[in-house]
Amino acid sequence: MHLHSIAAALWLAAAPAAAAPFCQTELTDPAVPPILALKDRAALQNQWLKERLDTVIPAVMRANGIDMWVLVAREYLEDPVVATMLDGESMHARRRTILVFYDPGAGKPIERLTVSRYGLGGLFAPAWKPEQQPDQWAALAGIIAARNPAKIALNVSSLVTFGDGLTASQRDDLVAALPPALRSRIVPAERLAVGWLQTRIPAEMAVYPDIVRTAHAIIAEGFSGKVIVPGKTTAKDVVWWYRERIAGLKLGTWFQPSVGINRAGTAETLEGDTVIQPGDLLWTDFGISYLGLNTDTQHLAYVLKPGERDAPAGLKAGLAAANAVQDALTSSFRTGLSGNAVLAAARSKAIAAGLDPVIYSHPIGYHGHAAGTPIGMWDNQGARAEGEAPVDSDTAWSIELQARVKVPEWGGQTVAFKLEEDAFFDGKTVRYIDGRETRLALIPRRGPAITQCEIR
Repeated sequence: MHLHSIAAALWLAAAPAAAAPFCQTELTDPAVPPILALKDRAALQNQWLKERLDTVIPAVMRANGIDMWVLVAREYLEDPVVATMLDGESMHARRRTILVFYDPGAGKPIERLTVSRYGLGGLFAPAWKPEQQPDQWAALAGIIAARNPAKIALNVSSLVTFGDGLTASQRDDLVAALPPALRSRIVPAERLAVGWLQTRIPAEMAVYPDIVRTAHAIIAEGFSGKVIVPGKTTAKDVVWWYRERIAGLKLGTWFQPSVGINRAGTAETLEGDTVIQPGDLLWTDFGISYLGLNTDTQHLAYVLKPGERDAPAGLKAGLAAANAVQDALTSSFRTGLSGNAVLAAARSKAIAAGLDPVIYSHPIGYHGHAAGTPIGMWDNQGARAEGEAPVDSDTAWSIELQARVKVPEWGGQTVAFKLEEDAFFDGKTVRYIDGRETRLALIPRRGPAITQCEIR
């Protein structure tokens, strides 16, 4: 991305998140957008971080009635929340990094302090001079006592992974440094952690489409005749082609890509050294990490047999069924509804339409399986404790699911049509960030390519 592109993205950031121009039609042969240089990535991420600290932190603290949030991390043992608050040149916490957010009330700005040996990109005010007070915990206790908060939120949670980043030793040392009157004010910070991590700001959502487009473009290139030679290429070959392509673009991946083969007459999904053959239905699960944000996509492709120009009708019907399950799910999102309630509503709609759905969707953003309420699990379609948390607005999601369909051309064999697409929920509508797959990719490609977006 050139500097003028960055400027355009930042200009878009001034618009409300709901106005983001998301493409709802996935292109057949998308190109990888220009990738930012590392220096420019850091500059953009730092701008996002400052805006997030200025806006998201006050919102989540006040919404949850918390006037102080204390986060503690150690070098190479970051609290997952602290790791997202480090500037673009800080790879890890240094020694022991302590961050303090304090809301003085009366509409005043949130105070941001770092009780640490080293500063953090000018985003937190230094609040400890070891030369004057060598004991870091005593310095922290003094800061807390001087502000006399009603609640002191710490990242300790038995249920929420992202709210459990404070290690046992650091919690013990922190609590020991406080007088009894302040110890009694300690409360869990899990809702703050989730709110901070899951909330996507307009500036991020102005660029997220390029990130997802990049993932779509790499998938499309891998699922093409450029990479796959039927009768020769193995599933493992495509997996490692994906890894090399990601590395070549100076991007990261948060999980090893998967490539599977569905084949007539074979019940299980084939992987590894299995050679791809004409007539196979290919599947991939693929994600990249770029600009601190992640993608998670599952796509399907059909390998044409000699003389074929399209996939069998039964396979196309299977993809359409999976799209229908997507529609049942995305139409069930409601702000404040629990993930369990969204799951139940979506399954009810899909089953009433004659579909056989399995839904296992999750938030995405700073992490691949990100903070926020889950909507089902592939091996549990019932309610569970984690799913009792509410769905919130301004959040990004991986709409992950499958429809199980009997394919006539394969002798009535049941095939799981697995799809996953990244989307954004603005509080009213779920929209795909860069469209969704509604047409099986063909290897080699046949027919006219989809080259224009439907934007809404």
